[in-house]
Amino acid sequence: MLPFLVATTIAAFAAAIVLALGGSASPAAIAHAAFAAGVLPLIFGAMLHFVPVLTRGRGAGRSVQALPLGMLAAGLVAATAFLLPAFYTAGIPLAALAGLTFALVMAGWIVRRGRAALGAPHAGLRWYLAAVLCLVLALAAAGAIGVLPEQRAALRLLHLHLNTLGFVGLTALGTLAVLLPTAAGRPDPDAAGWLRRMLPWALAGVLLVAAGAAWWRPAAHAGALLLLVPAALLGTAWLRRFGREIFRPHGAAPSLALALTGFLLLLLAGVLHAAGRIGGAETVAGFLLAFLLPLVTGAASQLLPIWLKPGVQTDWHRAARETLGRFAVLRGLTFVAAGGLVVLDRPAGAWLAAGGLLAFALQAVSVSMRR
Repeated sequence: MLPFLVATTIAAFAAAIVLALGGSASPAAIAHAAFAAGVLPLIFGAMLHFVPVLTRGRGAGRSVQALPLGMLAAGLVAATAFLLPAFYTAGIPLAALAGLTFALVMAGWIVRRGRAALGAPHAGLRWYLAAVLCLVLALAAAGAIGVLPEQRAALRLLHLHLNTLGFVGLTALGTLAVLLPTAAGRPDPDAAGWLRRMLPWALAGVLLVAAGAAWWRPAAHAGALLLLVPAALLGTAWLRRFGREIFRPHGAAPSLALALTGFLLLLLAGVLHAAGRIGGAETVAGFLLAFLLPLVTGAASQLLPIWLKPGVQTDWHRAARETLGRFAVLRGLTFVAAGGLVVLDRPAGAWLAAGGLLAFALQAVSVSMRR
C-alpha cells in the first residue's frame, strides 16, 4: 500500500501545482488537494509502518490498514468540495466527520500499541500520538464551522495551523530525528533524548500558534519561538554529527536536512504573515513547496525501496536508494527556492517546483520498473 500512497501523494502535489498555475482554483482547494488528498493519507500509511517498529510489536490488522485509504477518500471529498461550490455544503461536513472518525481510530490504535509494547515504547511514539490528536482537534474545528458561523474565520485558522504545524509538523520532526541518522548510516545517540525533551516545547508551540492565530496574535508569536527551539536544536545537532552526509550532492540525508531548513524558514514566514507582511495563501503554498516536497521526496528516497521489496536488504535496495537520491541537493534546493518565490508572490516558484517534482517522479518510476 505504501508505494501506492507515495504515488498518490506525488499525483496530489502535481494536481495542486497545476491548480495553482491555472489560477482559477481557490487557495483552499489547492491546499486540500495537496494536504488532505496527498500528505495526510501518506502520513497515516507511514505511521502504520513505524508504530510497530517503535513498539517492537506486530504489524497493523486489516481494519487499521484501511485507515490511509479512508483518509484518502475523505481528502478527495474535501478537495472536490472546494473545487465544486455546489458540493461544498454537503461535502465539507462529510469529509470532516469521516476524517475525525479515522483519526480517533488511529489515536486509539497508537495508545493500544504503546500499552502492549515490549518494554518502554520509543519516544517517537508520543510524537505520533500528539500529531494525531492535533489532527482530531483540527477536524473538530472544521466541523464546528457550520455550528458556529460567527467563529468561521477563527476556526478556519485553528484548523489550518493544527493541520500544518500540528499534524504534519510534529509527525515530520518526530520522524526526521530518527530517519536522517538512518539515511546518513550512523546512529544519533541523543535522538531519543531529544524526542523526550522537546515534545512539550513543540506541542506547546503548536497549540499557541494555532490558538493565537485564531484569537490572539501575541500568543502565536510566542508559539513560533517555542517551535523554533526544538527545530533549531535538531538542526545544529545534525550539523555537528552528520555535516559530511548532509552536504553530499546525492542521497536522502541532504533532502531531509533541507526539509528542516524549509520548516525553519516557514516559521519566519508565519511570523511575517501574522504581522501582515505576507499573505496567508502564499504562506501555505510556501509550506507545501519548501517543507513538504523535500520532506516527502527525501523520506521516499530512503523508505520506498523497503516498501517496494520488504525483507532482507540487497544490492537492489542500495541501487534503488542511489537512484532516488541522485542530485538530492539540487532537487531540495529547487523546492526550497520555489517555496520562497511563492511566499513572495512570484508564480515562477510553481514552475520550479513542478520541474523538481517531475524529476523525482521519473526516478521513482525507474526504480519501480526495475524491481
